[in-house]
Amino acid sequence: MTGLPRSVLLSGCPPFFRELPGDGRIGADRPIIPASYAESMARPRSHPAPPRITAPDLPRHLVSGRLARHADLTGAAIGIEAGSADGAHARLSESSLSAASVDRIELTGGILSDVHIGDVSAAELVARDGAWRTVTLVGGRLGTLDAGRARWDGVEVRGVRIDYLSAPAAILRDVRFVDCRIGTLDAPGSTLERVQFAGTTVDEFDTRELRGTDLDLRGLDALAFTDVRALRNATVSLRQAEAHAAALAQALGIEVRDDARDERMPR
Repeated sequence: MTGLPRSVLLSGCPPFFRELPGDGRIGADRPIIPASYAESMARPRSHPAPPRITAPDLPRHLVSGRLARHADLTGAAIGIEAGSADGAHARLSESSLSAASVDRIELTGGILSDVHIGDVSAAELVARDGAWRTVTLVGGRLGTLDAGRARWDGVEVRGVRIDYLSAPAAILRDVRFVDCRIGTLDAPGSTLERVQFAGTTVDEFDTRELRGTDLDLRGLDALAFTDVRALRNATVSLRQAEAHAAALAQALGIEVRDDARDERMPR
């Protein structure tokens, strides 16, 4: 017998124990921590952790704005109709950006916060060395999306067709790709943390020296990975593991042959 009150035994909480005088029995006065806190401690952590993404916080009314180098725009509706736009090192916040059939949008070194980019059709969207936080990129088509050495936090790319997505040495944290069609995704030396793919296809994924944490590839249909060894700690589906079994075996030093019997074996 423990000498514990029935209410404590049924509480499911670690109690505060004390020795009862005289007989050495162990008793308890009350739980050592609240029940709600104990339940949260016992709850297992989901893996992979989903990206933490919220929609951009845009004002109800936006004022027309023009993208320019070193521009500082807040609450602006930016429209690009033709040609090219140079917004290198611009700061955009609580704004929207749209473009139809343009050659190049230059956002190198730009800082975007709470920005919605919608239905952009451009040969090039250059965002090298930029910082995007709480940004949605929805619809449209891009020949090249250059995000080399960029930092993305809380970014969702949805329903975009991208021929070439370049993100070498980029840091992507809390990023989701949904219903996208990507030709080549180059991410050598990049860091991907809480990045998720859903309903997205990629022809070739360059994963050399990629570092991933909570990288969820289950919704990605990729024809080839440059280096499957870099997918360590990533989560894939059984179907994906079967599709890339030969590459995974080769990475482990396993020889794979089509024939079931060695020719040197006697008949």
